[in-house]
Amino acid sequence: MRRAVCPGSFDPITNGHLDIIARASKLYDVVHVAVMINQSKKGLFAIEERIALIREVTAEFGNVEVESFHGLLVDFCKQRDIPAIVKGLRAVSDFDYELQMAQMNNGLSGVETLFVPTNPTYSFLSSSLVKEVATWGGDVSHLLPPAVHTALMERLGKR
Repeated sequence: MRRAVCPGSFDPITNGHLDIIARASKLYDVVHVAVMINQSKKGLFAIEERIALIREVTAEFGNVEVESFHGLLVDFCKQRDIPAIVKGLRAVSDFDYELQMAQMNNGLSGVETLFVPTNPTYSFLSSSLVKEVATWGGDVSHLLPPAVHTALMERLGKR
């Protein structure tokens, strides 16, 4: 069985994230979405809320499993026998950082990283930017799955 992981904080999941997960789900039998826990960051959504939203918006793919993880991504992969990490690249700046991570992960465990170029429609998109624009009243509905947009507006008290 071909397995891969799409890691991230997903606070919240955007259409850009969803595009990468959807494309990975066509290439792999099982795609694990690892919601990475970063103790030094205070997210807008709790980990459990992120997992629920991701499960809701990826249910149609039928081969996506979502869970949280704290620690090294390579340990997540080893524990689940996952040989590949799928990462979306928006720009050259992403590549510089992600290449270092890919080389480190491969050196630590032999896990390979597959870089997927982001759909140009989402090349500027990040969860942080979406939250900032929404906080100031900007329309981000076209950047998020509908359920996620609803949850974001409710969280920001803008419903």
